[in-house]
Amino acid sequence: MDQAQHGQRLDRALAALVPEFSRSYLQQLIEAGAVELQGRTLTKVSATVRVGQSGHIELRPTPQSQAFRPEAMELVTVHEDEHLRIIDKPAGLVVHPAPGHWSGTLLNGLLALDPKAVLLPRAGIVHRLDRDTSGLMVVARTRAAMDAMVALIAARDVKRQYLAMGHKAWEGVAARQVDAPIGRDPRNRLRMAVVDLERHAGKTARTLIERLDSHTDGCAVRCTLETGRTHQIRVHMASIGHPLVGDALYGGAPAAGLSRQALHAFRLAFVHPVTQQAMEFRSPPPPDLAQALQTWGLDYNRA
Repeated sequence: MDQAQHGQRLDRALAALVPEFSRSYLQQLIEAGAVELQGRTLTKVSATVRVGQSGHIELRPTPQSQAFRPEAMELVTVHEDEHLRIIDKPAGLVVHPAPGHWSGTLLNGLLALDPKAVLLPRAGIVHRLDRDTSGLMVVARTRAAMDAMVALIAARDVKRQYLAMGHKAWEGVAARQVDAPIGRDPRNRLRMAVVDLERHAGKTARTLIERLDSHTDGCAVRCTLETGRTHQIRVHMASIGHPLVGDALYGGAPAAGLSRQALHAFRLAFVHPVTQQAMEFRSPPPPDLAQALQTWGLDYNRA
């Protein structure tokens, strides 16, 4: 280590010494135990280095560096043209590589499905669904279509509707407009929460929640996103006293035989950004959610 690196964090010092590698990649190597200094393996990126210290780095592939690889998998394509693809995502499939899920994601499957996807950011993925949410997603096949779809979503010109199953019988008016900002839960950074924007960071969030049916144990609702915040429907349903069945993170216990969050993206509608044709796609609830609704005697057909 030179005088210039004295007192720096290990990851910053390495990034300066070997600028041909990204700091992110070097951080992964440190955490993987591939960096040795003064004969001792260091695994903390924040370790402080001193002038005159020496060591070595074992350059090797890391899970993150290999994340963007094609992986053949069975994907249900509802619609495909030269510009767009509509995927019906199963519950349990992670959309994008992230810590703990560097492979086996929808992105990996898209790279195997369409060789041109490698030319696009995120393989053309323009919006996400949580791992345990099932249903319809738009994937762009060209950069022009991707930019146009991102703009449509930002302008709220893509109608995204979800079928959800919540705890507790529905009371009061059949439709509720939930207008409640969402940000990181100040008490648990792994969760999102309804927050006071004057006291905490967050963004405005609006969801139209309409009762489809109600039972002693719970309710079936249709949720229409007017904004697209992280975990928006899950947070808003919990905030009005109806946490989703199976959504432990937000207070929803497993019930009616369902242990994953009872949320399915059943309808997408938008004007095709290239052909200008009105597009509408629907997906029936998958068997696990359909069975849970039936177990509680909830009719979702009005969705």
